[in-house]
Amino acid sequence: MMTTTRRPPFIEAWVLAVNRGLASGWHLMHLGALLLVVALSPSTYPRSNRTTISRHIYSSTVGALPWFTAMAALISLVLIRVVVVTAQSYGLSQFALEMVVRVLVLELIPLSAAMFIALRSNLVFDDALNTRISTKQPSSGSGLTVIAPTLTDLQCAWVPRVLASSFSVMALATVSSLLALVLAYLSVHGLSPWGLPGYTRTVGHVFDLAVTLGFGLKTLFFSLAVAIVPLAASLEVRDRATTSTLQPGIVRLFLVLLCIEAASLTVKYI
Repeated sequence: MMTTTRRPPFIEAWVLAVNRGLASGWHLMHLGALLLVVALSPSTYPRSNRTTISRHIYSSTVGALPWFTAMAALISLVLIRVVVVTAQSYGLSQFALEMVVRVLVLELIPLSAAMFIALRSNLVFDDALNTRISTKQPSSGSGLTVIAPTLTDLQCAWVPRVLASSFSVMALATVSSLLALVLAYLSVHGLSPWGLPGYTRTVGHVFDLAVTLGFGLKTLFFSLAVAIVPLAASLEVRDRATTSTLQPGIVRLFLVLLCIEAASLTVKYI
């Protein structure tokens, strides 16, 4: 008589966790591709839906832009002053502006904008939005159950929210970056116009074609992650004991943002 050996419980838990992680990652990529196709489809933009999308973009961007811009301006002034004074004390004042642009504009502001929009807009669980979708679709072999949205749900509920969050991140990052560049010039040269040629030369040296393209792509990926990752997590069916007032996927979202930032730094400096 043959005896079957069972794996220890902790191994079973690890296998189940890995399977659920892989299934969740596949669900995230599938939903992202589906949302992208629907967002690029002309049938998604009838007159009524254009009004809904415009309302979502306005409410998501206008409410966040003044507060984030003021916060970014204050933090930028502090960081610019610290960098300039430190560089002058070591006799490296000629590198101060370039360091400010590389650290503040290229790295900190886009990441801060993504996290700000994530915490403000996407991490509050939207019961009204999720109750529109009721079809459960279990993933085979993974133990993960997801909710399959219909085409109408995607066009009328999800795409407006994705576009609004993506536009908000890009708008906040763009406006705050331009403001930081202005503040950096004023902190070093004041209101004098004579430092403008050298300053534009320094900024142009930093923002070459490769850096500009990388900055745009990184901001775009940040905006897509903030828009899609929480929505994909909210479509995964969980035990009621683990439900929270926060949107599911907070850890996953920050992990995705960290991976995007790490990939950008690797490509840029290694």
